[in-house]
Amino acid sequence: MELVSRQDPHLREVVWFAVCCRALTLLLQALFNLLIPDHAADAFSPPRLSEPGLWDLLLERLLGGLSHWDAEHFLFIAERGYLYEHNCAFFPLYPLSVRAVAEGALWPLRWLLGLRSRLLLSAVLLNSLFSVLAATVLYKLGCVVLQCRRVAFLAAVLFSVSPANVFMAAAYSESMFAFLAFSAMWQLEKGQSWLSGLLFCLASGVRANGLINAGFFLYSRGKCFAFRLQVGSGSYYAYVRFCGPGTSLEQTVPKPLLQLALDKGYRLAATKGVKPPWCSQRFPMVYSYIQDAYWNVGFLRYFELRQIPNFLLALPVTLLGSWATWTYIIANPRHCLTLGLERRKSEEEGKPRLGFCCPAVFVYVVHATVLLVFGFLCMHVQVLTRFLGSSSPVLYWFTAHLLQEYEPLLWSEGTDNQTAAPRSEKSLLDKSPGSCGRGTSENPVVRLLLDCRLITPLSKCILGFFLSYWLLGLVLHCNFLPWT
Repeated sequence: MELVSRQDPHLREVVWFAVCCRALTLLLQALFNLLIPDHAADAFSPPRLSEPGLWDLLLERLLGGLSHWDAEHFLFIAERGYLYEHNCAFFPLYPLSVRAVAEGALWPLRWLLGLRSRLLLSAVLLNSLFSVLAATVLYKLGCVVLQCRRVAFLAAVLFSVSPANVFMAAAYSESMFAFLAFSAMWQLEKGQSWLSGLLFCLASGVRANGLINAGFFLYSRGKCFAFRLQVGSGSYYAYVRFCGPGTSLEQTVPKPLLQLALDKGYRLAATKGVKPPWCSQRFPMVYSYIQDAYWNVGFLRYFELRQIPNFLLALPVTLLGSWATWTYIIANPRHCLTLGLERRKSEEEGKPRLGFCCPAVFVYVVHATVLLVFGFLCMHVQVLTRFLGSSSPVLYWFTAHLLQEYEPLLWSEGTDNQTAAPRSEKSLLDKSPGSCGRGTSENPVVRLLLDCRLITPLSKCILGFFLSYWLLGLVLHCNFLPWT
């Protein structure tokens, strides 16, 4: 039986809060973009080839803060395709979707807005939709996996004020990826293997780390097999375009874009027989080459003294991710040692553990830990916040778990000024799915913010991390200042 009914008040609150947060995000970024001048960053900034009209200028003033940094790459690809070699680091499904909406639903606006403006508006609308849907699916996934509606509800609400919020709003692929990845996980938990596989494949067309999600599929099949015993495509396109025979590309690329390639050292598709170095490799992988050659991404390459500020930016999410892994291992040592492939006595007796430490969370913790370790050692470490925030539900499940366990204001099932006595670990584990799942549909994050002077230091740290990164991201990122 479905845990989430159509009339679920928690689900309605998740959707309403997500919509309000997205509207507030758009309002604040427009305000900060108007009040704070843009920083002259040395980032990809292709020239505008057509003179903007009045409505184009107005849209740029309102939403221009969401088109900076990597957003420029996605919008450029949506407009002109993979013209430069380093564009191939950005996967195609998101820019294709942005272009489709700009040429479809927004086609009637062509008399008012140029293509670039319609692409930006399309990206903002799509990301607003995907972020709300991702919060909804995260709630449903949490209900199925955690078997605890209160924690699932709190996690979904926290997602709407994610520290990676600005990247969920800007013309980045994070919102789309989160929606597809969470949806695939949810469908897999429901036993819909084919639909889950399709969604995982689509997620792999959005971001490179989508390929890691294949582990969920393999683990699910392996777990089923073990229980039975106990009971009884992007690189090919890049190769053809950049490693194939030379073409007269210079004649079709506008001169300002050719000049940009000369000024910045960007490589165009193969011309005059000159091919990129990666074309001659035994396994010609354009993605790893671009990360290495253009952004110096590699094992321990970011471990330099001058990168200490960036490590400090990544410290909160690193600590949370590590704490989540440690908490789960301590609570389930045998389950972790057997990789979750041994049927537990509590499962056989129909009394499974609920919440974050339940057995079903194991594969999600492994997934989050792999992303955390890889990101910390091999990537620009400051992107860890959005990397984990858009790829794994564990960040939200664990913070919801901490708030639910250690914040007395959330122990009350009655009025705001009624506080229940602290619950022991044993009493928490002995609760049934029904008792864990019931509770008020009042928004717990709003409640904690209204009573911020009464909450525990841990709750202040968690909410402070989420909201400060939420706000600072809007202030800095939308004005071309460095952020995560």
